[in-house]
Amino acid sequence: MKEVLDNAPQVVAGRLKLDQEFRARNDSIELDEMRADSLEQRLAQGDVGGDDRIQLERDLREMRRSISRRKEDLRDELSFRRTEEIQRLEEQINVAVQEIAQRNGYDLIVSSPVIYASPELDITDLILEQLEVEHAADQLEFGTD
Repeated sequence: MKEVLDNAPQVVAGRLKLDQEFRARNDSIELDEMRADSLEQRLAQGDVGGDDRIQLERDLREMRRSISRRKEDLRDELSFRRTEEIQRLEEQINVAVQEIAQRNGYDLIVSSPVIYASPELDITDLILEQLEVEHAADQLEFGTD
């Protein structure tokens, strides 16, 4: 099942979709991290003194807290969205497995973990092929990834 979840075209398309969905927020966080690093370097140089130094230190602490909160929020939301995508795909995978079982006359298909199975019994490639066919059909029908 892991190989299917890693290589199915729907999964690859989902990863790209999530990357696009979260890229702007991630880029913004990275930019703020660079700004905070720059402030930190400026403070380390020691060319700022008195009240300006105190204000810069406060700004830096607040910026670091904000970055930390935003990173945590982004991680949580991304994790939630990944789970949503996987749950959506599990139904497609189950349908593909059932179609393969019926088409090939299989009585039983076991998901991992399996202690041992002969490589001749592994139908992962068949499942991936079926998912590729379904993904291509979805692309033609809906015109999206």
